[in-house]
Amino acid sequence: MKNTATPRGTAPKRPNLKSIAEISGLAVTTVSRALGDAPDISRETKARVRKIANDIGYVPNRAGVRLRTGRTNVISLVLETEHDVMNMTSRLISSIANGLSGTGFHLVMTPETPDQDPLSAVRYVVETRSADAIIINRIQPKDPRVAYLREQNFPFVTHGRTIWAREHAYYDYDNEAFGRLAVQFLAEKERKNILLLAPPVDQNYAQEMIAGAVKGAQSCGVSLIVADNMSSDSSRKVIDAGIADNLVQHPQTDALISASPNATMIAIAALEAKGRLIGAEFDVLSKETVPFLKLFRPGILTIQEDVEKAGLFLAQAALREVERKDGPPMQQMDIPTGIRRAMPL
Repeated sequence: MKNTATPRGTAPKRPNLKSIAEISGLAVTTVSRALGDAPDISRETKARVRKIANDIGYVPNRAGVRLRTGRTNVISLVLETEHDVMNMTSRLISSIANGLSGTGFHLVMTPETPDQDPLSAVRYVVETRSADAIIINRIQPKDPRVAYLREQNFPFVTHGRTIWAREHAYYDYDNEAFGRLAVQFLAEKERKNILLLAPPVDQNYAQEMIAGAVKGAQSCGVSLIVADNMSSDSSRKVIDAGIADNLVQHPQTDALISASPNATMIAIAALEAKGRLIGAEFDVLSKETVPFLKLFRPGILTIQEDVEKAGLFLAQAALREVERKDGPPMQQMDIPTGIRRAMPL
């Protein structure tokens, strides 16, 4: 019997384009173009070639791809490193990865640490050409990363808007509408003194949320206090102290709007420690990306932000930026429409 085992010390043969061509009956050039998402190859052929590639464990040689096409077939997602366990980061990563599935492009995470120059991570990707496009979030109105990417003419998409939003691809959640809707709903519940726990004010979405809440308060004739000693990104210690200070200075406070589930849970613990009963004498309305807050406290009011939709759009927009297709950049605004009401206590 012929021994087909790989000799000791010899690496097994790596599947290549020729392997896929032999199985599919297609020419090597056709296989290569199908994996590269060439527009003149049918969708059915692309799907068949990619299935074979996945089945046999084919992994493209990145160096070879770059030499042939000038591309890396990589999209870089630049994210600040966080320590929160209930944030939207994992869902955003998963949805962007799903959006790139079957395209021949891969998602690579590039960390952005809080203590480094905000340009460092983006500049590294651009200067090394380690990706074909960049996705960034936590956007500032005059974000230096966006200014740099525009100057370098490097493909990018933002999760959020800048003052240059008309000229670049973005996906954003209408935080001004969120702030206004939240205040209006609490006013309808006859809450008169509302505390807003907003994101860090250097972020564009924080400024929009505050502006919307202020407009809502003015139109409804209620009092709004924007917390200036804490943000939705603050630590538990800071939020605990901030809530306690607010209740001392403004004991009439009867509602809280929170920008994140993490901050909401911390704030509720602090409120309950001061004797506030959530959903009865005190209302809490929070933004959330995963519908779980009502499992924590049934009386919480929530407005949903669809991060999966955001990730899919960001992936598609990044691919379009790589192709540099004619026409305006892809842009989308997610408008909040409804509030999940409190469950019976």
